[in-house]
Amino acid sequence: MMQDWWKSAVVYQIYPRSFMDSDGDGIGDLRGIIGKLDYLQDLGIDVVWLSPVYDSPNDDNGYDIRDYRTIMEQFGTMEDFEQLLTQMHSRGLKLVMDLVVNHTSDEHPWFVQSRSSQDNPYRNYYFWRAGKNGHEPNNWLSYFSGSAWEYDSTTGEYYLHLFSRKQPDLNWDNPSVRQDVYDLMRFWLDKGIDGFRMDVINHISKVPGLPDGSHPNERGYAWGGDFFVNGPRVHEYLQEMNRQVLSHYNIMTVGETGGVSPADARLYAGFDRQELSMVFQFEHMGVDSGSGGKWDIKPWKLTDLKQVLSRWQQELHGVAWNSLYFGNHDQPRPVSRFGDDGAYRVESAKMLATCLMLQQGTPYIYQGEEIGMTNVAFPSIEDYRDVEILNFWRERVEQGGEDPEQVLHAIHVKGRDNARTPMQWSADDNAGFTTGKPWLEVNPNYREVNVAKAVADANSVYHYYQELIRLRRQYSSLVDARYDLILPDHEEIYAYTRSQAMEQWLVVCNFFAGQPEFILPAGISYEISELVLSNYPVTESAAVNQFTLRPYECRVYRMMRQA
Repeated sequence: MMQDWWKSAVVYQIYPRSFMDSDGDGIGDLRGIIGKLDYLQDLGIDVVWLSPVYDSPNDDNGYDIRDYRTIMEQFGTMEDFEQLLTQMHSRGLKLVMDLVVNHTSDEHPWFVQSRSSQDNPYRNYYFWRAGKNGHEPNNWLSYFSGSAWEYDSTTGEYYLHLFSRKQPDLNWDNPSVRQDVYDLMRFWLDKGIDGFRMDVINHISKVPGLPDGSHPNERGYAWGGDFFVNGPRVHEYLQEMNRQVLSHYNIMTVGETGGVSPADARLYAGFDRQELSMVFQFEHMGVDSGSGGKWDIKPWKLTDLKQVLSRWQQELHGVAWNSLYFGNHDQPRPVSRFGDDGAYRVESAKMLATCLMLQQGTPYIYQGEEIGMTNVAFPSIEDYRDVEILNFWRERVEQGGEDPEQVLHAIHVKGRDNARTPMQWSADDNAGFTTGKPWLEVNPNYREVNVAKAVADANSVYHYYQELIRLRRQYSSLVDARYDLILPDHEEIYAYTRSQAMEQWLVVCNFFAGQPEFILPAGISYEISELVLSNYPVTESAAVNQFTLRPYECRVYRMMRQA
């Protein structure tokens, strides 16, 4: 089980730019994180996933890496990093780094060499192609709007960038690229880090020939994911990575793998596959998106969310491992998205945490989730910093002539800066995040929603997270017990059981502000039941088999059967 320590772990994601600023420049840094390690230890988490801290021009907030072996100057020094790692390990905390190797920055030395001439030894580290009929080499659409190709006048060819034009894609078919990546992984693992979260790792293999995508839009661009998502050699490359690097260290790995099915996940994270420990899947992140994608917002249905999460629970049980999340640096705040960030902010934040963290898998808490931080609705596009948001605005409003208010509404609901507003530590100026001007404005509700207030309040979201984490640690059955959905067609209640031997857990969550009646299905039998956790006071005499739920109420029962 030593190799599987990550199964029982709880992970906390830190977005360093927004976590804590130690020097007053308005940007979070490593020393700021060091100063908050006692807070993380008190919360009870086991692992910190640190979003990129490598040297970067910051076109995509550090996900465009210029030097993989150097710390970004704004974040501190390598000595600061090594002190952070030492201080974490001394507290029993593990550190997982972000590995961004589908692409580099266009300022990385490999790309600087690659673009200098067509016969440079590094030319084949990236995808270079001549134009076609006066246009780009193919019609692929970038994730960040517009063409996935950028013309470079130095050599008269185009390079591929699935994301920002400053994030050219690496050519993993080149063995030298793979070996250089494995070397930089060893550099960090040999420092003692405890694993990697691998950014868009299922995009590293492209279909040879890079064919056009089908159904181009009015500007001639098409989604080309059929030719780079879960590509033809991706498992070959990950197994090689595992064989040459990962298997030599006792670490956890999680792959960011948009566009995977449970069947795909069994290949990436199967217990017998020698690839990754687990993957992030995105299917449940699409329940509020229409056919037009992320920005095409539609009302979500609880039955859809239940169906998606339950399929992943059931199809991975015993053969692969789930990662559990509702929020991260790329997603809106869960309490605003799936709960109620107004009158029932506290209750719904607790309910969402309960629903998620008691399923099978490794839970991820994104910074601020543990105090119920919410989305922000900045009044102007000038207040936003995210490259995806700014490109979306440019394409839809400045070029497309769409209604600015409607586009701004979509940004308020789905924009990535919702998660990137500074961590709200206190009611002091700038929420205690910085003594300077923050790089991104603080959410105006920080005087009400902050760590100091949450820690002081025994009934806060923070203390509830502590209880949930303790519960997972106290009962080992919550690691491996089988998940079964009950009341699948109920539009308000999400209820499920976790079963192992004679022990059964019942988790009941009301996802809305109504007061539905919960009735335990007849097939669930027990001799003894104990209410273990709830987000409202519940009388001891309350029956487990039938009760009325209050708005956003959740209850967790432990039930025992006799042999």
